[in-house]
Amino acid sequence: MVIRALFARVVPVDTTLDTPAARSRTNRLIASAPLLLALSIAARLAWTYLTARGANFVDLHVYISGAAALGQPGTLYDYVYADQTPDFPLPFTYPPFAAVVFYPLHLLPFGLVAFLWQIGTMAALYGVVRLSQRLLGGPGDFATTGRRVAMLWTAVGIWTEPLRSTFDYGQINVILVLAVLYAVYSTRWWVSGLLVGLAAGVKLTPAIAGVYLAGARRWAAAGFSAVVFAGTIAVSVWATGDQARRYFTELLGDAHRVGPIGTSFNQSWRGGISRILGHDAGYGLPVLIAIAVTAVLAVLAWRALNSNPSGPDQLGLLLVVELFGLLASPISWTHHWVWLVPLMIWLLQGPYADRRGAKVLGWGWLGLTVIGVPWLLSFAQPTIWQDGRPWYLAWAGLVYIAGVLATLAWMATTRVTSSAAG
Repeated sequence: MVIRALFARVVPVDTTLDTPAARSRTNRLIASAPLLLALSIAARLAWTYLTARGANFVDLHVYISGAAALGQPGTLYDYVYADQTPDFPLPFTYPPFAAVVFYPLHLLPFGLVAFLWQIGTMAALYGVVRLSQRLLGGPGDFATTGRRVAMLWTAVGIWTEPLRSTFDYGQINVILVLAVLYAVYSTRWWVSGLLVGLAAGVKLTPAIAGVYLAGARRWAAAGFSAVVFAGTIAVSVWATGDQARRYFTELLGDAHRVGPIGTSFNQSWRGGISRILGHDAGYGLPVLIAIAVTAVLAVLAWRALNSNPSGPDQLGLLLVVELFGLLASPISWTHHWVWLVPLMIWLLQGPYADRRGAKVLGWGWLGLTVIGVPWLLSFAQPTIWQDGRPWYLAWAGLVYIAGVLATLAWMATTRVTSSAAG
């Protein structure tokens, strides 16, 4: 019943279900959404603090302790965190502006920061869901129902693989996704440009949103995002000096510094093809061909979604760009795939929700992310990457990649008719 309520459009529930009994059960479920969300949050915190395999916050340690290195000039990109990862000490891999942003956090007790980080991430996830709903243009008369459905999405979303890894590592991606969604939602060019530029300054991956702004012909916002990003570089130069030059001239293209390319947690084309070949494929011909095919599908999907008679599908168009960015990036860890939450909302509550393809893809993505297929494959990690690895495990590591190709292909062949749009 939780899933059924999630899949319902944000309209009066008693007009969309089959029987009075089903309507009554779903109405009661939606009424209990705050309690279900509270239970989900409590369960997540219990997992973190009461189990042996709870969160280790390794990335949050890197954010904070790496940023603290600013107190010792010239050491930012020499810092490594190895307390919990002795086999692969984790360096500070983010733009220097991120260190400036995170620097004040090292003045607080880490336990307090980690707790507030989790609560803030949960609040940001709810914000991601609400903005996704707003970008779909749901009826304003049913705001209460919309908020409660958003609570249900949040309660379930907490347990999807992108969010599980986000909480486990203490990652920032949910906040960055929230910033990009609000940038698209806002009609003020300076707000949109400011948010995208700042997000890219903290972590480069949100910069792909500039492609959306340009494609949507929001030229002022796109241009201002570039100006703001340049401003973050200027601040970085002022605050870190030679470390900023080192990052942008020496370290930026070194994917191996970020982590092992071949891990099943890397769901980019480069990671997927590397697992099949048994070595880092780099941006060789197989990877470039795969990215080119994805780009063609993305362009066709953009054109299809942009032809909606009732106007451009903002959320759908943004998702086309973000999905392409995830596959084209050298590394797309599972915690980068927070975009799958808005994607599932778009598929199951958006303009194509009544179509079989949307339901199949929506259910499929939900199943993949709740199960956590890359996580399951990680238990066979040595056999995937080393000599003698079973071919079927290596190919199974394309799971998110194959899902994106299927999604983009379906988008490219889907149209909203004039009558449906009305």
